[in-house]
Amino acid sequence: MSGPAVARSARRPLDEGARPTDSRRRVTLAAATTAHAIAPASVECGVDRVELAPGASVLPRFAAPIDALLREGVEAITASAPFRHMQTPGGFTMAVAMTNFGPLGWVTDKRGYRYATLDPDSGLPWPALPEAFRALAVRAARAAGFGDFEPDACLVNRYVPGARLSLHRDADERDFGQPIVSVSLGLPATFLFGGAKRSDPTVRVPLEHGDVVVWGGDARMRYHGVLALKDGVDPLFGRQRINLTFRKAG
Repeated sequence: MSGPAVARSARRPLDEGARPTDSRRRVTLAAATTAHAIAPASVECGVDRVELAPGASVLPRFAAPIDALLREGVEAITASAPFRHMQTPGGFTMAVAMTNFGPLGWVTDKRGYRYATLDPDSGLPWPALPEAFRALAVRAARAAGFGDFEPDACLVNRYVPGARLSLHRDADERDFGQPIVSVSLGLPATFLFGGAKRSDPTVRVPLEHGDVVVWGGDARMRYHGVLALKDGVDPLFGRQRINLTFRKAG
């Protein structure tokens, strides 16, 4: 299930914390403790693909070959649109720090959840979506069976050890016919993939650096979340996990 070995950048981690304590280890999806069985890996167009449910797949290590380029892009965006902890409509501060690329950016505050063309902190347009990021999302969607995906929003989430994301579904987009493409970078995480109701059982999916999850079609409105991030140090991203979530929002 692992992709080919990928050379690592010699640059220091994005989060310049302690040195890595051990080498990266792959945890196979099949070995995860899940509430539902996960289908065995299959190959489509030369890409490893693990089906979670009809319309939902994991592409192991799909983004790893351009991880240094993705790191540079995240550095560039946060220079002009820094990470921030947004507030929910109920007044709670989110544990996960966020920012955005692209024509539209997802925001939340006491007024509600929505997409906005301007960064509410600066009043300026969100940074442009780099072509390499857009192309990665399009290729991943195609590999998962969604051939006409064209993202106009990329939500960037930063998890530090202990941060988690509760079960939710992405329901602020105009076109639910378009998939969600989620890229995991840095520390390993456990992705929760549920059903049509918040109370439905969830599958626990271990995600490693470079893994991409794509869901759409019948799976588009399923609940999902992330368990509390375990501590560690990634060779490239340091003591954090970066998640890029590509969407067609407008």
